[in-house]
Amino acid sequence: MPILYKGFSTINRVKKFRITDIELVKQDLLNHFSIRKGEKLMQPNFGSIIWGLIFEPIDSQTRQLIIDDVTRIVNYEPRLSLQNITIIEQEHGIQIELDLIFIPTNQTTSLNLQFDQNTNPY
Repeated sequence: MPILYKGFSTINRVKKFRITDIELVKQDLLNHFSIRKGEKLMQPNFGSIIWGLIFEPIDSQTRQLIIDDVTRIVNYEPRLSLQNITIIEQEHGIQIELDLIFIPTNQTTSLNLQFDQNTNPY
């Protein structure tokens, strides 16, 4: 199969910076989730609100805010389609499990996101 997308990443890489296709798209999505909403210069709607919710109780309102935020971010990425969101409340944060479809190849993939005091980039 020919490579559809190619790029590079220095995150978690030892001498290998080139990533392609679904790994590149997943890294782009992770980058979007790692930025707080409003932090990106000239793009106030880019980023996630979840970092501000990690110490909040996960009630129905907070859960819906998370679902809406995840849906918005995944919909921003035209190469992915969101199939399922699972939110797991943890003692010091939130874990979100996403089931996704990589649209160009119809390949399914999962992505686990950790939002807690240890992974908080701030």
